[in-house]
Amino acid sequence: MPANELIQTVYEQVLKRNPGEPEFHQAVREVLDCLGPVLDKNPDYVKAGILERLVEPERQLIFRIPWQDDKGNFRVNRGFRIEFNSALGPYKGGIRFHPSVYIGIIKFLGFEQILKNSLTGLMMGGGKGGADFDPKGKSDNEVMRFCQSFITELCRHIGPDTDIPAGDIGVGGREIGYMFGQYKRIRNEFTGVLTGKGLEWGGSLARTEATGYGLVYITEEALKANGKSIDGMTVSISGSGNVAIYATEKAQQLGGKVITLSDSNGFIYDPDGVNLDTVKQLKEVERKRIKQYVAIHKNAKYTEGCSGIWGVKCDIALPCATQNELDEDAAKILVKNGCIIVGEGANMPCTPEAVEVFLNNNVVFLPGKAANAGGVAVSGLEMAQNSQRIAWTFEKAEAELKNIMTTIYKNSSEAAEEYGRAGNLVAGANIAGFIKVANAMLAQGLV
Repeated sequence: MPANELIQTVYEQVLKRNPGEPEFHQAVREVLDCLGPVLDKNPDYVKAGILERLVEPERQLIFRIPWQDDKGNFRVNRGFRIEFNSALGPYKGGIRFHPSVYIGIIKFLGFEQILKNSLTGLMMGGGKGGADFDPKGKSDNEVMRFCQSFITELCRHIGPDTDIPAGDIGVGGREIGYMFGQYKRIRNEFTGVLTGKGLEWGGSLARTEATGYGLVYITEEALKANGKSIDGMTVSISGSGNVAIYATEKAQQLGGKVITLSDSNGFIYDPDGVNLDTVKQLKEVERKRIKQYVAIHKNAKYTEGCSGIWGVKCDIALPCATQNELDEDAAKILVKNGCIIVGEGANMPCTPEAVEVFLNNNVVFLPGKAANAGGVAVSGLEMAQNSQRIAWTFEKAEAELKNIMTTIYKNSSEAAEEYGRAGNLVAGANIAGFIKVANAMLAQGLV
């Protein structure tokens, strides 16, 4: 069967088997559309049914999570874990607590994680998990009871050599601590089963900063390849969570001027450059909305709604909020305003139409599976430290992170060129990640 015909057949099977899951469909479509030349050059992948196996999770877990609120009421949520592909190592991927979570979101994130983890060069397969639980407005005790119930079910499926979850949206150090404590209590073992742990009990320095720092490192590497640098450039960043904050920090360290941040209600524009100390105080300490920033910095402006953030003129755009936040119209505005590079700090924040606009207008585009791989990279480094019962310095962990992000850019760029898509880092990242997974699947036989 010709490669393009096989790709279409596989995609139609995905649609049939996974109805009502548009995020997963979008992620699969993007990857498959890049693989025609790879399949033509490697017919063994076709013969072994690599595509058909790649798009089907090895294991899908759905379970109820009963818990009790502070008023004594019994509540029930739904939990998920997708163990998608273990060809390169134990399943690795975060846990997300958010009301929007359903099986399609987790499947999309797990599928992306396969190739993202492959690109890091570390021994990690792809997986993802979560629950339709909203930790906002809940007491610490309510969050603790929920996390304990969640991990009581999940603990039978995870382990340091099987599946190593981490944090994601709604799951930070507090939640990881509660889950780890319950796992340890049930299994009677202290192992590196979860990453993002506290520094005093197995966490890694630089993990908090990793995704944001990694995003800026790969952006700087792409700029270097085009004879440019972040130094002196204006940077527009969306979001104000962990990724956005530390992308801001590293961009400022490298001489960039970050002028925007946002949350789900609206965005700020500060022509003087965002004051990161204020943002950290508001978001990490006081847990307030980003609009409070303008009460402190009078030259800054706050705008209700988030879509207008990409109308602010900038050299570099780093969407770090959520999936599909940057659409075709926003992409056209960025191009018109002279933006030269876009890096995805969130998972799939740019719509397919937006990506097409960037590629057609010679804007360097860094897809999420490459650009935001820093977080899982340092999670992998945490796993290595846990296995050795040692702790690295911040400088060592950050140096390893920088090396991984530099290598991801190099491998993605070279893969794009080898397969006739020079400059297209979407194709390059998908191809480079896929080939490594496909070769491992071939070597391991029919599994």
